[in-house]
Amino acid sequence: MSVIQLDPTIVRPVPELIERGPLKLFIDGGWVAASTGETFESIDPATGEVLTTIANGSADDVDRAVRAARRAFEDPSWSEMAPYQRSRILLQIADVLEAHTDELATLNSRDMGGPFWLTRLEIGIAVEVFRHYAGWPTKLYGQVAPSDPSSFNYVLRQPLGVVAAITAWNGPSLQPAWKIAPALATGNTVVHKPADWSSLSAVRFAELLAETDLPRGVFNLVTGDGAGTGEALVRHPGVNKITFTGSTPVGRHIAEVASADFKHVTLELGGKGPVIVFADADLSQAARTAALGFCLGSGQGCVAGSRIFVHSSVKDEFRALLLEEMRSFTLGDPFDPASQMGPLASKQHYDRVKGYLDAARQHGATVESVGTTDSGLYLAPTLIENTTNDALTSREEIFGPVASLMEFTDFDEAIRAGNDTVYGLAATVFTRDLETAHRAARLLDAGTVWINTANEVSAGAMPFGGFKQSGIGREHGTQVLDAYTEVKSVIVRY
Repeated sequence: MSVIQLDPTIVRPVPELIERGPLKLFIDGGWVAASTGETFESIDPATGEVLTTIANGSADDVDRAVRAARRAFEDPSWSEMAPYQRSRILLQIADVLEAHTDELATLNSRDMGGPFWLTRLEIGIAVEVFRHYAGWPTKLYGQVAPSDPSSFNYVLRQPLGVVAAITAWNGPSLQPAWKIAPALATGNTVVHKPADWSSLSAVRFAELLAETDLPRGVFNLVTGDGAGTGEALVRHPGVNKITFTGSTPVGRHIAEVASADFKHVTLELGGKGPVIVFADADLSQAARTAALGFCLGSGQGCVAGSRIFVHSSVKDEFRALLLEEMRSFTLGDPFDPASQMGPLASKQHYDRVKGYLDAARQHGATVESVGTTDSGLYLAPTLIENTTNDALTSREEIFGPVASLMEFTDFDEAIRAGNDTVYGLAATVFTRDLETAHRAARLLDAGTVWINTANEVSAGAMPFGGFKQSGIGREHGTQVLDAYTEVKSVIVRY
């Protein structure tokens, strides 16, 4: 196996945002430095280079942003805006994002190491998300309730108010779109706090929003760390709703804090998705898709299929095919078109993933990495074998290109093993038999079940979220309307 060597001839673009110097907060339509003057560094995980510094927002900065969002929410320029006009602005946002696709994708690749082809694809999906939600403002119907002739009873659907959108580092453009688009479509205002490991595209996104007709203060950006900036935001009494994507422990903390004043909460948290390969499956397709499921994005995804259960009668054949597919993943510079996997997002995260592999070895499991020897923050696709479903690496979210391979003997055993986890975000089933597929889909504890595919998410039409400790509520689908609105009953007596 070869060691990762970045090709010096590969052009690594430097967007103007990076060269500009310390990046500020976007509050009430203007750019301001953090009140404390504190900043943090954006580091390119492929090279270790410090790209720029970014404002580290304080509690005072959060307060200014929330107050600005509250003023904007109550201002007639937003609160009384005609639905078709709100739709037009969402389409504007989609257009301006699309026009800057390469720039935003470059920022994400430099900031968190994703291959450029993948970060570019994510921007494309984000564009479609805004276009999807542009259709909603003109379709937020209320209801008329049955009543006697002397009264008129109806139900209004109204926005919640100020939405705190807190996003994770592994989806720096997609996750904000999933939260900001429905919040704006339903008439709310937003304070966005991106992850400190991947804030660059969020800053540029705020600049691009300023080029649209979105009224001042409707969108605000406060960058910073979770313990300071994020904590101040979730605790702020002026926030009506928190929508968060991240780890289950942090989500649990947010739910506890939000309960103090009954904030609305949507939590999209961790996953430990089962991949179940039945004996009748197309094994070549299953191996190819399963490898993609835990190697795409270097495995840094909550929907990664990191527990693979294969029927004992086809285990050896499937294992050989899976290893072959794993070897096909090329690690390299995010800007090399041949690269399918970039580095892990940070040194801290790389050390965490390696720690799980060390723990697996210490407990007698076989750990096999294929393709390329680790170097820098790169980690080759890795398979854990001779392990059990109750091992640490089978129970906890690793968030790297790592999967455990285990076997089963019958349908019921496969379902029990797949559901034997505190998580329930996504599951994958490979079979040619429709009855088996639909039975498994019904019985698996997961918000999304993929049949003969993996990692497919919609740009708005299908709800997304988890069972158990994978979260609360749903993003997308018609269900998302309940997440960003409240209903009001009006009873008129003549």
